Amino acid sequence: MTPLHVAIIPDGNRRWAKANTLFPWKGHEKGAENFDALVEWCRADGRVGTLTFWCFSTENWKRDPKEVAELMRILEGYLHAKREKLQANKIHLARSGRTDRIAPHLLQLIEEIDKETAADPKMTLHVALDYGGQDEVVRAVQKLSSPNEASVDSIRAQLDHPELADIDLVIRTSGEQRTSNFFLWQSTYAEWMFAPEFFPDFGPEKLAAAVNSFSARQRRFGA
Repeated sequence: MTPLHVAIIPDGNRRWAKANTLFPWKGHEKGAENFDALVEWCRADGRVGTLTFWCFSTENWKRDPKEVAELMRILEGYLHAKREKLQANKIHLARSGRTDRIAPHLLQLIEEIDKETAADPKMTLHVALDYGGQDEVVRAVQKLSSPNEASVDSIRAQLDHPELADIDLVIRTSGEQRTSNFFLWQSTYAEWMFAPEFFPDFGPEKLAAAVNSFSARQRRFGA
């Protein structure tokens, strides 16, 4: 079986925190704990070759600056804490998104881990940071030397990670049912699942059920 590319839009951290009478960033902290459990499940299960996770969108800058700072702190803390584990488990860390608005020290940390984990990986952990699907396609087109060069293949070659297979399954938590500018190019033929749980409650058993359900689907790719 070809390894799957599963992507997660982790909605509901703030609503989970509100429901538990906590500050919004406490929901993000709980979400980070759950995220680590999902990564571990993917590694142990073996069916997911690439796990894409939307950490921060191009639109998330509209949030309260304190919450944005906490989100970046949580991500940086996670990377420092899991750096050696990613190497030991042969999980390659890759990143998509803009680079001009992320703190240089965080970008440097991600780039260092990317290089440390790139050789012979068993799995790819692909984080989308300051990412928007429209933005990625625009940046890809801008790299072409001429509009006459535009084609499906030439634009794809200029995406942030053209070497990654297209997404097979997108899971969005918290009951929201919209695509929200998420990997527009790579999700062209993806299957979608909308889970009712807030992301902190979408644990490994829920991901296992989603992957099992996906495996039973018949994909036609327009045929």
